[in-house]
Order: sequence, then structure tokens, then C-alpha cells
Amino acid sequence: MFPDKWEVMPKDSVRQQLKVLESLIRQAQTIIHAGDPDREGQLLVDEVIRYFGASAPVQRILINDLTPAAVARAIQSPKDNRDFRRLSHSALARQRADWLYGINLTRFYTLSYQQQGEQGVYSVGRVQTPVLGLVVERDNTIENFQPKPYYRIEARFKAQEEEADQRSFAARWLPNEQFQDYLDEENRLLNREIAEQIADSVRSRPGTITESRFRDRSEAPPLPFSLSALQIEAGRLFRMGAKEVLDTAQNLYERHQLITYPRSDCRHLPEGHYGQREQVVRAIARVAPDLQEACSGADLDRRTAAWNDKQVDAHHAIIPTSRPTPNGKLTAAEEKIYGLISRYYLMQFAPDAVHREGKLTVRLSEHEFRATETAILEPGWKALELKLREGRNEPDKTPLPRLEKGEPVFCEDSSLTERKTQPPQHFTDATLLSAMTNIARFVTDTELRKTLRETDGLGTEATRASIIETLFKRDYLYRDSRHIRATDKAKALIGALPKSVSKPDRTAVWEANLESIRRGEGDPRQFLETLKDEIRAFLDKPQGQPAQDCEHAGTESTEARPHCPKCRAPMTERDGKFGRFYACTRYPDCRGTRPLEEAAPQDGTGQKPIPCPHCFSPLVRRKGKKGWFWGCSNFPGCRQTLDDDNGKPAVRLRKST
Repeated sequence: MFPDKWEVMPKDSVRQQLKVLESLIRQAQTIIHAGDPDREGQLLVDEVIRYFGASAPVQRILINDLTPAAVARAIQSPKDNRDFRRLSHSALARQRADWLYGINLTRFYTLSYQQQGEQGVYSVGRVQTPVLGLVVERDNTIENFQPKPYYRIEARFKAQEEEADQRSFAARWLPNEQFQDYLDEENRLLNREIAEQIADSVRSRPGTITESRFRDRSEAPPLPFSLSALQIEAGRLFRMGAKEVLDTAQNLYERHQLITYPRSDCRHLPEGHYGQREQVVRAIARVAPDLQEACSGADLDRRTAAWNDKQVDAHHAIIPTSRPTPNGKLTAAEEKIYGLISRYYLMQFAPDAVHREGKLTVRLSEHEFRATETAILEPGWKALELKLREGRNEPDKTPLPRLEKGEPVFCEDSSLTERKTQPPQHFTDATLLSAMTNIARFVTDTELRKTLRETDGLGTEATRASIIETLFKRDYLYRDSRHIRATDKAKALIGALPKSVSKPDRTAVWEANLESIRRGEGDPRQFLETLKDEIRAFLDKPQGQPAQDCEHAGTESTEARPHCPKCRAPMTERDGKFGRFYACTRYPDCRGTRPLEEAAPQDGTGQKPIPCPHCFSPLVRRKGKKGWFWGCSNFPGCRQTLDDDNGKPAVRLRKST
């Protein structure tokens, strides 16, 4: 589906406002707009101006700081809107490319699965599908994980010279190249016999300190929140979902006017905002009484790296406003989010945290052992953070003896601990958002990874929560307590898709092209034509078909095989302990099976699809209160039903129930 002409239509909800805009635009001799200073903000305004065919000259002002002085400066220096044409072209190319990609692949896979008797929409998109791929891959990794034992060697050392610090200390064995054959990818020792030999060989032996390092390290406070950072932290601390955090922040912004614009991807503040700090801190003390002590102790002469005009884009970081009262009582969720945002603002006026760090390395024969020490000397801004994480902090490590490099030590004892490798954790709202914002770490290509690091990741601050929510609504994801899991439908789709669709690499390629268009080097028309060619080629290739079994491709018709009772993918014959049976072609991701004699399963998935007489979608055999019947796979879009006649749909229509 490739439109010859692209048309935009007004939403019903904004028609009245558009009429007001049309009247003003037609009267204007000059149009000045203040769209967000990014590519999407530019396109939103340009679309309206083009829609009404405005002939008046257009200027634009760039505002990313809403303080009165900054707004006044921006108004006094408008720019010619034509200077931002490339920005608009880049956004339009992205918009149309997403539409072409999503609509064509979604139609293709939806119709393909309907031919197999499935219902519903199998949506595919440049952003949502790689996000779904992350969850499916994580779930499959956990499901197929086989724990392995590994061994940790620890030795206890003490200084040999009497005048040296006589406190003993424990140190952990450091793997080296000599033992590479016995290590896994995380440098864990997998061979018990080797581990026992090492532990025995160092016990009651002398060694030497080869590294001694002790220092006090200052740590600056974290920057104020962007939306993703707020969602991740609120999810981790309060177990709030991404959409719940966004909705709560939106209420604090629109209804209560207690925080600044929440859909921001920036963690810095305009330098002009520094002058408002006293009013903001006073407002925090009024709205959040539990922070009054922190407000009174704030050092308002302190200025962190948060205030930096060069780092501020369309919107600045989310911070409290100077409004001292909400519009009505805050909900529990609103109190939590306001308090969290306020704490991160107050951290900017607290001292640096000071850590004491120590490290001792011991060499004993060909082996090295290392001990570390950490302690917080001055909590500084962490006093605000620690109150939120009470009971969640790791205890400080035992202080090490102050030994110098070259001092002799003696191994008093050594021990061996067996542990089991652990699978990764299922995604939560917080960790999935973190993965979306740091998607580069899931890409192996160096250049693509660099491109993704320079962009927003998968989705934008404003869309990530809705992307996750859409995957839930489409029956791709479900919640298992606080974890996010993939459904069988999701696993079937991702299993059928080529990696070029289910991996985030495409986003990096697109971003590079869109940036080229923004700079005036790339052609948006050529970008879209290339994409159309890719889509045509994809739809023409056999691998576009869902859930095909490569091992048996061309040797066994999928129409002759039943479909998996779990994920609906085609099944293939296998040899087992008790004879031949049908197994899912997605094994080991799906372990669905059927007996061989069940080649024609009762639900009708083993036979060639029979079209619905009303809409021509495949019919599916179902069991109701009164027995078997046939229903349209396009339900609820089509409610056609037929009676069952010995496992086949009867010609006469079934009475609706």
C-alpha cells in the first residue's frame, strides 16, 4: 500500500480550534509561530500552515526557556521559517516512513495469520516490534536457561612484618590467561578440580602486595529528571508503570501547575532558571512538608552542572515550579512523584557525596588476589536519596589494613565457594524503559551503536509509555506480578519475523538518513523510494511468511500439517522415544506437540482454511455451550457463524446466539 498522494485530515476533537486558527491565518499579514524547536515541533506547525494554504510570510521564534526574560529575548529575534525547512522535511520523511513500514507489514502478517485460522491484528512497527523482540528474547533466554556451577576462590591474608598493620583481610582470586579454557564469558571459573588446586596451592604461602590504592572520591549529585529517567526511578522505587508515571506527572503539570513540562528528554536547565531557585525551594517546603528540613538546609549559593544553556534542547529538565499550593488535594501517587522530582532538584543545592575507596592486590606465585573497600564518609546529597532507599543499600565493606606496595603478606587460609549461574531477570516497566533509552547496548554493529547513542533510543520521551501500553492492548505482553512477559502470540510473531524487523538496527539506519536530510545532504524522496523497494522485496521473499520451518522448506506443505496448539505456528513430524509425533517448528522457543494420529485436530487448524461466506476470512472451528460450530476468524469485525457437520462447516448458516 503506497499512496500516490499524501493527505492530512483534521481530527474531530480539534476541528473547532482549527477554525479559529484558519480565521487568524487568513487575516494575518505575517505569521509568527513558536513550535517546539525540534523536528516534530517544526512539522506540526508547518502542516497546519500548509493545510490552509497560507500565503503570508512565516517567521518562527525558538523558545526552550519559559522564564519571562528568555521569552522576551526570543520574541525580539524571530527567524525566517524557511531556514527550518530541512528540519520539517526530516520529520515528514520519518512520519511517512513509519506509516509505510507499519501499515504494509501489519497487513501482511495479519492476513497471513488469518489464513492459518488466527484472529486479531498482528501489528508490526519500526519501534514497537524491536521493543517486543527485547521482551521475547529475554523470556526465551530465561526459559531455556540451564544453570551451571561456578567456583569462587577466596583467601585470607595478613602482613608478615610486625610493625605493619596486622589486620587480616579477605581477597578474591583474579582469573588470568593461563586459565582461559576453564572460564565462561563473564570470567567465572567453571572447573571444580582446578578451583580446588588453586585454593590448595596458595594456602599457608607467602605473597606480596603489588598494588595499594586508597583515596577519597567526591560524587556530584545526579541531574534533574527527564521523563524516561523519572519513569525508570519511580518504577524502581514505587513500582509504578510507565503510563501511570506519565499520567501522574501530566496532572501535576496541567491541573496543579506544580512541575514544569513533563514530556521532556532533557536533564539540564537553562541558566536563567538559576535566578528562580529561592522561590522554587520555598514552594517545595509548602507543598511537601517532609522536605522542609532539606529546604532549610539547601545551599542556594551552590551551582551544579545542571544549569547549562548548551545542553538544553526543546524542553528543559522536569523540576518543581514556584507555585506553593496545589489545586486541591494531591493523590498518593502525585505526592510520590512531586516528592521525587523535588528531591532531585534539592540535590543540586547539597554538598557532593564523599566515598572512601580502597584496593589491595596480592601476588602469590602465578596467582593474583584482590580486596576492595568502600564506605561513605560524607553522604552530602545522598542523604536525600538514602531516605528513599531505606533498607535497600548494600553495607559498607570492611576497612582494609593500610599496607604499602611491596610489603610481604602471608596466606592464612583459603576457601572455595560453589555458586550457580543465574538467568537474567524478566523485564519490569523500569528496566524495559531503560532498555529503550539505552538501546545501543543491544546492537552489535559499531557504527549503528554509535548512531543510536547519539539519538533518543527507541521511541521518544512522549511515546515510550504508549508504545508499551499498545503492546499490552494488542495481546503481545502481559503482567506477571511486577514483571512484563511475552504472550505466545508475541513469540509466534517474533519467531516468524526476520531479524531485520525484530532488531533495533533499522532505527539507527533511519536516524542516520534523517540526520542527513536535516543537514540538506539527503533527499527525503529518495529515502522513501528506497524504503518502498525494501518493503516490496520483503513481501516477495519466502522468508516473509510467518513461522516457516526452514529444515523442511519445499518438502512438506504447511496446508497438510496441523498448527501448534500453543502458538499456532505450523508443526512438523519428529521421531521420539514412543514413535513419531508432531512438534512445533518454533522449538525450542515453543514446545507444543500433537500426536501423529491427531493430524486433523478438532479445532480445524489441520485442514486447508475454509473462507467465511460473508467476508472471506478463514473459518475456525470452536466449541460453544451447545457443541461445536464454525466462526469467522475476523471476529468481532465479522460475526458470521455456521453449524458444524461432522467436522466441516455446514452450508446453512447457524442461528446467531
